[in-house]
This record gives sequence, C-alpha cells and structure tokens, in this order.
Amino acid sequence: MEELRKIIEKQRKGKEDSPVWMVGQQLLDIAAGDPQAIELLKKDLEVPEMDLIHAEAKIKEWADKHKKGNCCCVSPKVADGILRKFYALRELPELGVTVAPVQRDSGYIDIESFL
Repeated sequence: MEELRKIIEKQRKGKEDSPVWMVGQQLLDIAAGDPQAIELLKKDLEVPEMDLIHAEAKIKEWADKHKKGNCCCVSPKVADGILRKFYALRELPELGVTVAPVQRDSGYIDIESFL
C-alpha cells in the first residue's frame, strides 16, 4: 500500500483538493477496502494513459454528459464505479458499487434504480 501511496503522491503533485488530488484519494480508499486492487493500480498508474489525469478526465466526461444547466456533480459512488471500470477493478456488490449508474430521461428518480 505504501508503494501505491508514493506513486499517487507523485502524480498528484501536492495540489490538495484539486480534482486530480481527489481521484488519487479515492483510489487510495478503494485500495484500502480492496487489497487485490493494490498491485493492479500500481502497474496501471505507471502507464501514461492510465495516470490520475486520465482517470480524472473519465470522471469529468461523465459529469459533462450529465450536466444540468451549468451544474454537475459526481457522487463518490458514481466516481468509484467510473474508476473501477477505467482500471478494470472488481466491483464490490456487497457495498452497492456499480460501474454504470441507471440513467432515466424523465428527470425523475426511479426507486427501482436503487434495488
């Protein structure tokens, strides 16, 4: 875990509370709850196309597609799913983690989405 933390710190470049910093923190949280992810993340983060900047771009892409007016928000659960898909990490259904949230065109929340 310490090696992963060093790789993430190097890519975050100390810019605390920036989107890239937050992605790094979420990856550390994922790794803490899923030890199998540590080795995969260490290898993937060494690939330039899989660094924190590219992972953050995936989350921003999702946010841009789901923008309401000038506002957008990505919940930690949705960001977790996006990151797990990007890094091909296993889902943890016991925690309710999903890769792709259910989308509805009506603008209303469907209670079945949560089941």
